[in-house]
Amino acid sequence: MGALSSPGSGRARRWLAAARPRLPLLLRRAARIALALAVAPWLLLAVAAALTKLPPELAAPEERAVSTVLLDRHGTVLRELRAGDGARARWLPLAEAGDRIQRALLAAEDRRFAVHPGVDPIAIARALGQLAAERRVVSGASTITQQLARALVPRPRTVRGKLGEMALALRIEASLSKREILEQYLNRVAFGPGLRGVEAASRFYFDKPTADLSLAEAAALASMPRGPALYDPRRGAGPLERRRNRVLDRMLAAGLAGEAEVARARAEPIALAPRGSGLGAPHLVRAVLGGALGPGAGAEAGGSGAAPLRGRASSITLTIDRGLQREIEVLAQQTVRGLSDRDVGAAAVVVLENATGEILAYVGSHDIEDAAGLGHNDGVLALRQPGSALKPFVYELAMEQLGFTAATVLPDVELSFPTAEGSYAPRNYDGRFHGPVRLRDALASSYNVPAVWTAAALGPERVLARLRELGLGSLDREPSRYGVAIALGDGEVRLVDLANAYATLARGGVYLPVRAVRALSLASPAGGAVSALAPAGGAVSDVALAGGARVLDAARARVIVDILADDKARIASFGEGSALDLPFPVAAKTGTSKGFRDNLAVGFTPDVTVAVWVGNFDGSPMGGISGITGAGPLFRDAMLAAARVRPPRPFDPPDPEHLAEVEVCGLSGMKPTAVCPHRRRELLPRADAAALAPCDMHEAVRVDRRNGLRAGACPDAAVEERVFERYDAELTAWARAAGRPVAPEDASPLCGPLPGGDGVPPAGARVRVAYPPDGARFVLDPSVNSQQAIRLRADVPPGVRRARFVLDGRPIEVGPPFSLDWPLVAGAHRLRVEADGASAGEEIAFSVE
Repeated sequence: MGALSSPGSGRARRWLAAARPRLPLLLRRAARIALALAVAPWLLLAVAAALTKLPPELAAPEERAVSTVLLDRHGTVLRELRAGDGARARWLPLAEAGDRIQRALLAAEDRRFAVHPGVDPIAIARALGQLAAERRVVSGASTITQQLARALVPRPRTVRGKLGEMALALRIEASLSKREILEQYLNRVAFGPGLRGVEAASRFYFDKPTADLSLAEAAALASMPRGPALYDPRRGAGPLERRRNRVLDRMLAAGLAGEAEVARARAEPIALAPRGSGLGAPHLVRAVLGGALGPGAGAEAGGSGAAPLRGRASSITLTIDRGLQREIEVLAQQTVRGLSDRDVGAAAVVVLENATGEILAYVGSHDIEDAAGLGHNDGVLALRQPGSALKPFVYELAMEQLGFTAATVLPDVELSFPTAEGSYAPRNYDGRFHGPVRLRDALASSYNVPAVWTAAALGPERVLARLRELGLGSLDREPSRYGVAIALGDGEVRLVDLANAYATLARGGVYLPVRAVRALSLASPAGGAVSALAPAGGAVSDVALAGGARVLDAARARVIVDILADDKARIASFGEGSALDLPFPVAAKTGTSKGFRDNLAVGFTPDVTVAVWVGNFDGSPMGGISGITGAGPLFRDAMLAAARVRPPRPFDPPDPEHLAEVEVCGLSGMKPTAVCPHRRRELLPRADAAALAPCDMHEAVRVDRRNGLRAGACPDAAVEERVFERYDAELTAWARAAGRPVAPEDASPLCGPLPGGDGVPPAGARVRVAYPPDGARFVLDPSVNSQQAIRLRADVPPGVRRARFVLDGRPIEVGPPFSLDWPLVAGAHRLRVEADGASAGEEIAFSVE
């Protein structure tokens, strides 16, 4: 009682009594102050949000950077090219993400995402209370929108940085819908080291689209943004599994998943997809992304050029077959190793599907990592001399424009052709001349002289125009720069273009552009994907070739195919069992450039074309390796590998409406007569077969059996009839030197004179200038003191004993072997050859400077 009546307690009661009327006013003031203190930060944040600019990535969604996944034609991942920031990234529209990942993310990161304005006051209060009570960070307060803001504009983890992040989150919420924000979050937040966006993470870790994730997998991915490095399963699945299970529990507590569903998910182990090599077809990938294969290689599929695809295309399905690609990569490596002692340092192979022009395999070099062998170079695109590989197109053009057939006889003798640098005298690979050869044998055995003679008959202009129509656009110089040597590959082409020219032959003369892209997906401005598919492959048909352009005559192209597939016709040069002899029909050709710097082998079945290059990227010569011994074996192995992908079948039979198989004389290629000793079957256009003239290169001659000379008035017992060969002036010198069975010119002295006189040329005989060629130019060397001369030569048919050169109007008599050494005299000169009883050849002009 004394304590209650103390003076102090009385004063307290009096103060309370006096203050009681003022308490409501103080409380109201405190409430207003507290409200102001509570509202002011939000007002300041609202003002800051209004002044904050929306990040350009959200303002211009078409600028999204994505990584590019490259797949083979069957969907097997070849490699993934990271986006410009070095991350794997694929844009995934929210509608295609599926609901599991959305539910898991909301449970893991932001259960009140649907109701807060970008910043969650309740979460902030909870986090502050836990911090005060536990004196450590127990839970974060960042919303999904704040995490998106942090991913777009990284800031320091300071109070100022946090406030800036919150202001940007409010600005994002004011500009985008909740669905748009969630889509941006799914695609921009890190889900692992070097992984931006949930789709890239889903593909990388589980090798499946996000929509196909199980609930356990979705919860695992939803766990990763909290600590991408901490929860990286490649470092161990334990931390990620514990975090995943907590997310599953939160899903259950929030009603985002049922008990049975969560129980199954917790029992599911974290099973990562095996990692691939990631380095498939590196040269092809570079060519596609760099646009080096041209618009036909993939522009139709995507509607744009290939160069911008990197960073814009989320996936590119290439046309190659990964199994075939890998097998040929190994074959190329083995070839280079096996030929290293012959100074071979590189190889390249390309395989095309004929029906579509699609690339089935593309090996730019034997090893892109081989620095010594310059393996980073791309032999499929490098410009190299094709050698004899252009001959089929020269002969096909001559069939169209000059009336040649597979039976046409061409001269394989010593010939000279004028060039800007002087005369050009082609030589065959074997160093010999073979006289008259049918076109079939000339092409199959790859004789040089007949090909050059044919190119001269056509003219380099027409030859070049045809080669460019076939896609060999790198032959872009003036025709005079190549001259008639264009028939021997005196120019540079790309292996892929040469392969496609041969595929044009396989298609019956229809040109299609090469295709490297089968399908692609582009990130659209709206966040979706734009896909385009290439036409499916199949047999060559009118439907498949509807988009092509006819370049070659179909019937004559079929004859060229028949020649290139004729194993017997090539025996003369390549022997039996060469690298071009395969267990199924293949039309093939080899090529060797000057100085043994390039080897090529190109060929096709009805379904695939294979082109092989062997050489050195620095242009150094190989050790005497030819196309048949260098590129040939790799061609054979590559063709056998391709046959396992596209089972071989016979070539379609020739169209009987346009082509006929007829019997011809083996020497003249004409209709055989009774005296033709050798006959062959030949494939000719029906019009040419009907117009075939009788053979005029064989003749039956009466000879005196006692000395083999022509029989005049000999007794019948001394006479026998023998079959001889008859040649025109261009081939006579060769026939004499080769010891061919040419009819004797002299009459037997044991008998009377020949009817009609001795030494009379046959009807229609012609003489011509064999050397120099028309238009030749000779230059006197002032450093030489001795007389400088050239040898004039004439082609003269049998029966001619005397001829004369008419040089600048002055006749000079000559006899066998019808040649004359003439001292060079500066000036312009004209020359022709004449002989009694024979037609004079054309006058030629040449100059001496």
